[in-house]
Amino acid sequence: MRAAKKVIRHHPERATDIRSALELLTTDAFHPQLKTHKLKGDLQGYWACSAAFDLRIVFRLVQYEGTEAVYLEAIGSHDEVY
Repeated sequence: MRAAKKVIRHHPERATDIRSALELLTTDAFHPQLKTHKLKGDLQGYWACSAAFDLRIVFRLVQYEGTEAVYLEAIGSHDEVY
């Protein structure tokens, strides 16, 4: 994903946090460590989770080839993604 590459390019120390969060997200989008929550307002229909203290992943749950999948929308700091 382009957003993840941009964050990692500017903050290579966050690569591990992003990778760990994405692995958890693909196995269990509601794992307690991710602090997954629904978004409201303009982002209604989207979910967000925490990859680190000030690093968020915004995504949607979609159907893909008959199974539920995670569609990544944005990765960045709280201010960047909201």
